[in-house]
Amino acid sequence: MGHIVALKQPKLSDVILERLEQMILEGSLKPGQRLPPERELASQFEVSRPSIREAIQKLEAKGLVVRRQGGGNFISEQLGSSYTEPLFELISRHPESQYDLLEFRHALEGVSSYYAALRGTDADRRIIEKRFGEWLSAHQARDTENEARADAEFHLSIAEAAHNVVLLHTMRSLFTLLKQNIVGNLRFLYEDEAARDKIKAQHTRMRDAVVARDPQLSRSAAHDHLAFVEEILLEKNRAESRNMRALRRLQNLE
Repeated sequence: MGHIVALKQPKLSDVILERLEQMILEGSLKPGQRLPPERELASQFEVSRPSIREAIQKLEAKGLVVRRQGGGNFISEQLGSSYTEPLFELISRHPESQYDLLEFRHALEGVSSYYAALRGTDADRRIIEKRFGEWLSAHQARDTENEARADAEFHLSIAEAAHNVVLLHTMRSLFTLLKQNIVGNLRFLYEDEAARDKIKAQHTRMRDAVVARDPQLSRSAAHDHLAFVEEILLEKNRAESRNMRALRRLQNLE
């Protein structure tokens, strides 16, 4: 007769650790976000504060949480960038890389929009509506700085609704990479009233298709939007090139 092996009860702090890791992975806790106070987490998980403290210390040891002096615990910002800082700088310094990024976004956002329409829950759709509303407010107020942030958050809310954590975190790192250039691009995009109206119509179509749970339409709406942005940026580069050429001629005359 074989021996009965006693099942080892998991340590409470390890159970909490696993729950918090899952929240980081699914994007409920975002890079740079402050963790709620220990008291609040203890109440939420219905455990003691020492168990919460121990779980946070384990997250810190794994590099997932960063403790700031007198400022609490924060989800590591590094989770928002799967690309290394030197590579970040290289890509941002070479304008032609922007087209590689847009091409990659075509693939990623086409897939994320497709799955968001297919798998998104009612809660996901409410988040998408909220993010769209925030973007629209900044768009109508012509608040370029906030519009750039809200634009990225709207696109990311669709990626979250796709319920694929690898896709979500790859998208996050892409937007971290694009952040340096997105404000400049928006300024150029929104100088033209017709372009402003087109982007508003494209974002509206993206939201409507995902909310209507139409995967094919969602994918084509994402592709159409990015193709338009690509076309505008190409024109921006051509205009800059023409301007530089004219300035050189002017210098020669003087």
